Amino acid sequence: MKSIQSAPFLRTTMAAALLLASVTSQAGESAFGWLQTLDLQPKGSWEFEQKADITHRQSAGSYNLGQYRSEIEYGLTNDIQVAGYMNVISVNANNNYLNPETCDTTPRCTAGFGVPGNRNPTAAYNHTAVDGASAELIWRITNPVTSPVGVGLYIEPTLGHLEDELETRLLLQSNFMDDRLIVAVNFLSELEKEKYDTDIIRNSMFDILYGVSYRFAPSWTAGIEGRRHTDYDGYLYNSHSQTAHFIGPTVHYAAQNWWVTTTWRHQLSGHCFNDGTADCWNGYVSDNHGRDQLMIKVGIPFGSH
Repeated sequence: MKSIQSAPFLRTTMAAALLLASVTSQAGESAFGWLQTLDLQPKGSWEFEQKADITHRQSAGSYNLGQYRSEIEYGLTNDIQVAGYMNVISVNANNNYLNPETCDTTPRCTAGFGVPGNRNPTAAYNHTAVDGASAELIWRITNPVTSPVGVGLYIEPTLGHLEDELETRLLLQSNFMDDRLIVAVNFLSELEKEKYDTDIIRNSMFDILYGVSYRFAPSWTAGIEGRRHTDYDGYLYNSHSQTAHFIGPTVHYAAQNWWVTTTWRHQLSGHCFNDGTADCWNGYVSDNHGRDQLMIKVGIPFGSH
């Protein structure tokens, strides 16, 4: 009789333990590549995260832009996460442009983000270096686990040799089906000061990042991630210069002590306007964009209070 009476309690306790384990395993993880979610580090917990962001293929020749970020995240409170990054960049370009506005003396030239303007336009360019550092603050105003819509604010300043940036985001997220299905949207604004060319280039950017991810097995999630990108000349969105659309699949795996996310997105189409037309060719946007982009992220929790 005693064991029968205790059975409901045991079932309730086990269910609560499994729920807690599920929530804990998801805390701080990222089911998307570029899209920021509201799954933050719990108060007092740390995580190391390594990102490899590879942009590949432009109008012609060869082009590879690698952005590698080593990050330490810390849960300042349960709803505020802070982080610091060290950024490494690599640029490998060779005759990757065809637009006559850029290649005014040759059918092909080497150009684009990170390639200095005062050099032989037909020679290959290869450069790898530590490019600077970034800081990050995320404030989760409402939690998608307990609210119909999770809302958060994100800010990230960057100081680098190639460019300085100030990025802000409005984060929106809703969870469904006992948090197995995640729908998220980021509204991103960024001010950029590019310093690699002979002249300083001042840009502003507004992006809409969106994604859907579904946990189809205890350790696996998969989904779709997209980006609608717009660029403007000047810090105050003075003149529209570019628009491009990207989309692709994302897959996430979580083990007990680490996790990994792989996301690929393809540029569907691009359009350039006004002074930005030099970075367009045959319906695609170049500059620091490519036809394909791959993100690999690895996270390792390593300590807590």
